[in-house]
Amino acid sequence: MAKTTPKSNYFNRELSWLEFNQRVLEQAKDPRNPMLERLKFLAITASNLDEFFMVRVGGLAMARKAGLRKKDPAGMTPLAQLKEIYPRSQKMMKELHSCFNDVVSPALERGGIRHADIHALTAEQDAFVFELFKEELFPVITPVALCDGQSVPMIRNLALNVLVRLQDKASGDRKNLYAVMSLDRAGSRIVQLPSDEGYVYVLREEVVKKYAADWFPGYEVMECAQFRITRNADFAVAENEAPDLMRGMEDVLEERKTGDCVRLEVKSAVSKGVLKFLSASLQVSAEAIFLIDDVLNMKDFMSMFIPGYDELKVEPWPPQASPDVIPNEPMFGQIAKKDLLFYHPYETFDPVVRFIEEAAADPDTMAIKMVLYRTSSDSAIIAALKRAAENGVNVTALIELKARFDEAQNISWSRALEQCGVQVIYGVKGYKTHAKICMVVRREPAGVVRYCHFGTGNYNESTAKLYGDISYMTCNPDLGNDAAGFFNALCGYAQPRDFNLISMAPISMRDKLLEMIDFEIERAKKGKKALVNAKVNSLVDVVLSEKLYEAAKAGVKINLNVRGICCLKPIANITVTSIIDRYLEHARIIHFHHGGKPRVYIASADWMPRNLDKRLELMVPVEDPGCRDQLIRMNEIHNADNQSAWVLKPSGTYERVSSRGVKKIRSQEVLYNNACSALVDAEKKRRTRFEPHRPESQST
Repeated sequence: MAKTTPKSNYFNRELSWLEFNQRVLEQAKDPRNPMLERLKFLAITASNLDEFFMVRVGGLAMARKAGLRKKDPAGMTPLAQLKEIYPRSQKMMKELHSCFNDVVSPALERGGIRHADIHALTAEQDAFVFELFKEELFPVITPVALCDGQSVPMIRNLALNVLVRLQDKASGDRKNLYAVMSLDRAGSRIVQLPSDEGYVYVLREEVVKKYAADWFPGYEVMECAQFRITRNADFAVAENEAPDLMRGMEDVLEERKTGDCVRLEVKSAVSKGVLKFLSASLQVSAEAIFLIDDVLNMKDFMSMFIPGYDELKVEPWPPQASPDVIPNEPMFGQIAKKDLLFYHPYETFDPVVRFIEEAAADPDTMAIKMVLYRTSSDSAIIAALKRAAENGVNVTALIELKARFDEAQNISWSRALEQCGVQVIYGVKGYKTHAKICMVVRREPAGVVRYCHFGTGNYNESTAKLYGDISYMTCNPDLGNDAAGFFNALCGYAQPRDFNLISMAPISMRDKLLEMIDFEIERAKKGKKALVNAKVNSLVDVVLSEKLYEAAKAGVKINLNVRGICCLKPIANITVTSIIDRYLEHARIIHFHHGGKPRVYIASADWMPRNLDKRLELMVPVEDPGCRDQLIRMNEIHNADNQSAWVLKPSGTYERVSSRGVKKIRSQEVLYNNACSALVDAEKKRRTRFEPHRPESQST
């Protein structure tokens, strides 16, 4: 339950996040989902917890260590939060592994996917495993000897390890000796075995344990204990002290390697002596020790690809081509005719990639400017920017080096782009640049035209297949002028100015939202219809929350679709729902009734202090009637969901939205089916277009 104090209108942020991760775990328990999909949600739950402990728990642990007692809006100190977080997380981990052991794993075995007993293999399988040990594991894994009282050597964050307890056979001394074996770089963890029937596998650590004695001739292996640690990764570059941001970020990456251990996961079969040795060596408190009944590091199963077994998987939903995009026509001509709006991954991300690739090859392109926060490892967009610069286009890329856990890749991209002649900006001092914007400047017969892409998600072709996000393309002159001003403010010495249409955090976004809510309040006070319909990922900001409370009390109907953290406590006129389904809900869509003249915005920012005060974000009005109405319908479909939606109760718990007595609506399925139908209709119209034959004299 998300903790709140009797005097507070707010839930604690961290406990609210744990409630979100519980909803992810519930997807793994949901019998409506096929078993490999349920396994995927177990992996996501575990992966989410990893990042939560690295960042949020790590930050709270540092605050407790420093003796900080500042209370959050829910009235909780760092120490009070940690006292709630650890037992709640322990309970979640027990549920996760119980679901895997008691439900998912047995069902997968019945379906033909079996985790074999390493000590009960067939002769062929045993020979295969021995060959793996001899050729791949023994030459790679190097045990590191330890002694009582000696600190454990550098253990990589989140890496899987085996601690081996040994005794010397020759000396007769029963003293325990220890060695640690890191499996972090020992190849794929899931090892498929030869089998006549089904998919049979073992885990690499099981092979290591089976042959552990071969690493220690002359010693008896008394025990092998699998363990894994989570280090505090909540470090930030001191920008006022770092003369070079890239070097400062590289220092932060080094700091993370040695951060304090905030969680120790150990197989529950571990002896008391080994557990005592580990916890003392790693300086881990009892509350931070998680005893796991079965498989450590469940997130490794997220990448478990098994061909076939369609009955155990979800029905594929391949992204659909947009009905508004004609495949063989240049993107610029299509955007010039009308604004384009896409909802990924129901609609493909390809038009966005095409937009940048065509700009890179177009001789009329004068400049390309864009912000890159996270990109895919084999990014076609990065490749296009390199080609553009090599073709003589003026390319400016603002690459956010402070994008958490993508810093190393972004540093690499920065250097590669600079070598190709791209002007690279390493973010803005004191802020993270989280805006999703690309501007292409073209020379055309009528003059210079600015084409813009605004989005709610990253320029990442991989996550665009998994995250629900909005893309908006336009050559609206006012938006183009705003985009130019935005880049000038970020990349030069120009100070931020008032924009024509867009709102930018930390300058004006919160103020614009407050202004729009105030308009609804005034309408409600006059007895007129007033509505705020907002879809965001998180709601933490107290100033916005207080304004929403004021609006609700004035009679404004407020529908909030908040996927993750929600610190606001629902009251009359405020409904908070959360959708957890196949795709990660990531779009930010804000709709104000505005006296029957709807105002609709898309944004890169969530309603959190970090986004509104410490990041450079954009909120963009969508004024094109067709695109605006599409966004309104999207919000309405999400609000109608009664299959994948949860409603927040005043207690802080979430309950599934009931579909009893009404038509069942699963919003993601509706949106995907709508995308399929729209494409079919568009193709029919194109096929039935008539073009008359004309006499040769007329056709020439």
